[in-house]
Amino acid sequence: MAETANLPMAWLLAIAVLSIATLLFLIIKVRLHAVLALILVSAATALATGTPPGELVPLLIEGLGSTLGEVVLLIGFGAILGRLIEVSGGAQVLCDGLTRLFGERRATLALSVASLLFGFPIFLDAAFVVMLPIIFSVARRMGGSVLLYALPATGAFLAMHALLPPHPGPVAATQLVGADMGIVVLTGLLVALPSWYVSGYLLGRRLGARHYLPIPAILGAAGSEDDGTGEDRPAPPRMPVLLFLLLLPVVLIFINTGLETLAAAGAVGKDALWVQSLQAVGQTPAALLITVLAALYLLGWRRRNDGASLERLIDRALAPVCTIILLTGAGGMFGSVMAESRIGDALANGLDAMGLPLVVAAFLIALVMRVAQGSATVATTTAAGLLAPAVQAAGGHSQFELALIVLAMCAGGIVLSHVNDSGFWLVRGFLEMDTKTTLRTWTVQATAVGVMAFALVCALYAGSVLVL
Repeated sequence: MAETANLPMAWLLAIAVLSIATLLFLIIKVRLHAVLALILVSAATALATGTPPGELVPLLIEGLGSTLGEVVLLIGFGAILGRLIEVSGGAQVLCDGLTRLFGERRATLALSVASLLFGFPIFLDAAFVVMLPIIFSVARRMGGSVLLYALPATGAFLAMHALLPPHPGPVAATQLVGADMGIVVLTGLLVALPSWYVSGYLLGRRLGARHYLPIPAILGAAGSEDDGTGEDRPAPPRMPVLLFLLLLPVVLIFINTGLETLAAAGAVGKDALWVQSLQAVGQTPAALLITVLAALYLLGWRRRNDGASLERLIDRALAPVCTIILLTGAGGMFGSVMAESRIGDALANGLDAMGLPLVVAAFLIALVMRVAQGSATVATTTAAGLLAPAVQAAGGHSQFELALIVLAMCAGGIVLSHVNDSGFWLVRGFLEMDTKTTLRTWTVQATAVGVMAFALVCALYAGSVLVL
């Protein structure tokens, strides 16, 4: 791509605003399919910011491929696992267990708490896909809009993914700024838990009640005739088997992220064979593949389903998610083009030069990067890279204040998830929402979580300054 640093900031900002507005117009008003709209607007944005025509197609393919390389296996394995749990009756067993434990009146709270715990070690997109069959089963049992149950869960995933190690954004920012990882975790809990409850759970319930959405059939339904497992299915699996399948990817991924954190701290050797081996099986695609194979045995072969019926089940699981995969990849393409245009970098540098308080600059720079290119991890990491020299030059910050600066970046990195965020399209696709409803629910919730987290950070930072 041509060097865009020479383009005026006002021109770059105008391109960004016009690109997003055009994309929304094409999808919402013209009703052009979102995949086609994303490709057309991505191409136009790249050309407007100086990409030579000969480099246009390779740039688009690179953005699409880099996103799909991360999510295609995750979506595929997650869909298979969800279908296996759903059609075996396992999702209903888990639903019954949750309602017995918390009571039917607290079913949404139960889902949100379970998602909070589940989302601590596992990334948002993977956790969301694996939790879907349980969310759908609770929604079928309790009735009403599926968003009543999905949004309290996504609010929990958002808070955990954005604000707490071992997720990559907070970890990278902690290392770049020089904060203490343990203090970041403890301070992150002080910020994340209230943000989850108010902006994730309570707001999620309100948004879910305001927007009715039927339960998608994308994972099938327990007892459906076309589930591919034959007519005479055995009794549903037992709770310990289902808990094992749900916790297996969590444990594997937690081992990976935990070892990565320990290696960064120098507690273990990152080049040791045993460390690399455990990290390999703990990568999200590998962890989900292992879990799918375990589910095929425990929910399929061991329950006397033959290979042909399981093959049909997998085919039926993968077919509905093709659109989701394309949407997610196209959303990543648009985000990649926006990132390559350096629109966010130009605006962030402008903010950095304004001399704002560090905690405010941390939030605003991450916010600008999030809006410009879509990825919360990239937004947080970029903000940390830009501000780390200023933090070190200022000096005199306690570890508590450094942790709050890190959390301000994390909060800014989660707000305003919109059409250039691949996660936006992932949630939209699996819940079968239209774009307007996704903006009114998922985007509003992500923004609320980030803004409330930043407000709490500011309150704690002001308190620390007064005390010191």
